Amino acid sequence: MPFKSLPNFLNYVLWADAASCLACGLLQVALPGSLQEWLGLPAALLTGTGVFLLSYGAIVAFLAARLRGPSPIIWILVAGNIAWAVACFYLLLGGGMQLTTLGEVYVAVQAFTVAALAQLQYIGMRRGRAQLA
Repeated sequence: MPFKSLPNFLNYVLWADAASCLACGLLQVALPGSLQEWLGLPAALLTGTGVFLLSYGAIVAFLAARLRGPSPIIWILVAGNIAWAVACFYLLLGGGMQLTTLGEVYVAVQAFTVAALAQLQYIGMRRGRAQLA
C-alpha cells in the first residue's frame, strides 16, 4: 500500500512538519551566535525565525493530534509552507544576505523541505480526510 493511501497520511505529514519546525527553531534559538558565523545569517533573524518556528511547530503538533477529517485550517499551513519556501528562495537568489556555503545549504534544505511538506499536505487535503475533532 503506497504511503499516501494510508488512513493517517495527513497526520504523518503534519507530525513531520511539526518536528522539522521544532528542531530548526530550537537550533536557531539555542545557537544564534554560532549559526550567524557558520551560516552568514544575522543572529536576530535566526532568533526571531527560531521563536516563530517553535510556536508554529507547537501549533502544527496540536493540530496533528486533533486531526480527524477535512479542515480549512490545513490550507493555511499549505500557504504558510509555500510562503516560507518562497522566502528561502529569495534569500538564495540574493536577498541581501551574504550566506556562507553552509548557509546556502541550510536555507536550500529548508526551502525544499517546506515545499515538499506543502505538496504532501495538499495531497492529504485533496484526499478529503482532514477534519479537526
